[in-house]
Amino acid sequence: MEVLSANKAKTHFGEMLMKVQREPINVTKNGKSVAIVIATEEYQQLKLQALRSALIEGEESEDMEFFSIDAINDALDASI
Repeated sequence: MEVLSANKAKTHFGEMLMKVQREPINVTKNGKSVAIVIATEEYQQLKLQALRSALIEGEESEDMEFFSIDAINDALDASI
């Protein structure tokens, strides 16, 4: 993962936006990591993965009888 200082990220913002399409970029300030910049598509995939994990956890709970995991997954897939 590429590491950029906050100042370099600011002065080369357009370049950073192009690079982030290939891999996440770690932005640092005073030598400490302050942010990870990722592409929108990767962010959406992470959100979808988190939702699916939550659904699996919910599916294993005693309250699952009130939900349809297939219907929820279909709705999530259709929203992308």
